[in-house]
Order: sequence, then C-alpha cells, then structure tokens
Amino acid sequence: MKNPAILALSLCAVALFAASCKSQESAYRQAYERARAQEMNKPTQTVTIIPQNTQPQPVQPAPVQQPAAPVVQRTVVVEEDNTPVRTIQGEKRVIDGEPLKAFSVVVGSFVNETNARGMMNTLRNRGYAARVMKTNETINGHTGWYRVVASSFSSKSQAVQSKNSLRDTYPGAWILGN
Repeated sequence: MKNPAILALSLCAVALFAASCKSQESAYRQAYERARAQEMNKPTQTVTIIPQNTQPQPVQPAPVQQPAAPVVQRTVVVEEDNTPVRTIQGEKRVIDGEPLKAFSVVVGSFVNETNARGMMNTLRNRGYAARVMKTNETINGHTGWYRVVASSFSSKSQAVQSKNSLRDTYPGAWILGN
C-alpha cells in the first residue's frame, strides 16, 4: 500500500513542478505591453544640424599622371644541388634489367619480388629503363628488399632531374648512390 501512495505523490509533485515552470503567454503579453507603453511615453529629442558655411566649395580635379612604362626584371635562380643521396650497405645486385650507373632513382621498395616486378613493368610501359635490384638490408625486421629503380645515370644532376619528373607519380622517390 505504501508503494502506490508514494508513486501517486511523486507523480503529483512532478506535475506541479512542470506546471509551475511553464511560461504563460499572458505574462509575455503583459511584459510586452508595459515595455511598449514606456517607449511611447519617452520624450523624443530632435537634433537639427545647421551648416555654418552654405557656400559650395569648388572641387579641384586631381592632376592625371601617365603610368610609367613597366620595368621588366629577370631573375635567374641557380639552385644549389643539395639533394640527398642515400647509399645501401651490403650486397646489392640487379636481378632484372641493365646494370646500375653511379646515381639511380629509386621509386619503390618491396619485400615481395612479384610486387617489385609489377611496378617495374608499369615503368617500362611508360618508357623508363626500369630494373629491380635485390639488397640484403634489414629494415623493420625484414631482410632482403627489392628496390625498383626507374632510371640510372652517370651524373647526379641527371638523376635529380629524373627524380623531379617522377615526383608527381612517385612522391617518395629518392636517389641511390652506387
């Protein structure tokens, strides 16, 4: 018998609380009407500004200057070749393709030979003399990496140019020094 009585009293308390929290439309309307009445009863003040000098001033046109002829300066920027060249310690041998020259552009590194050959074939179809090189490096616990070389050159500057041309397709390309 106690439980239904407590439940009924609780529901009544919640209903009274909810009803007392509601805003009444009439209360809003009364507040609006009071504010409007106060605004209407305020005296208004009008300010009139009278200019002292009523004579119009003549406007002087600004002198027109001819634009100067454009000056053309040409600046030639000579970039210092500071592209890093990596080396690989240990044995490295080309398993498919021509021998490497002094500087090579590496575009891919794989643990799986099939993946390396797939990238090499893609590069060859695009006109590069690509090759796959096997190394005995240990990186992240894997020994025996297959490096995909897109091109190989005798000079570093040629390798840098080749790497820059491959930058859009292979942003991680790097130069290997032999």
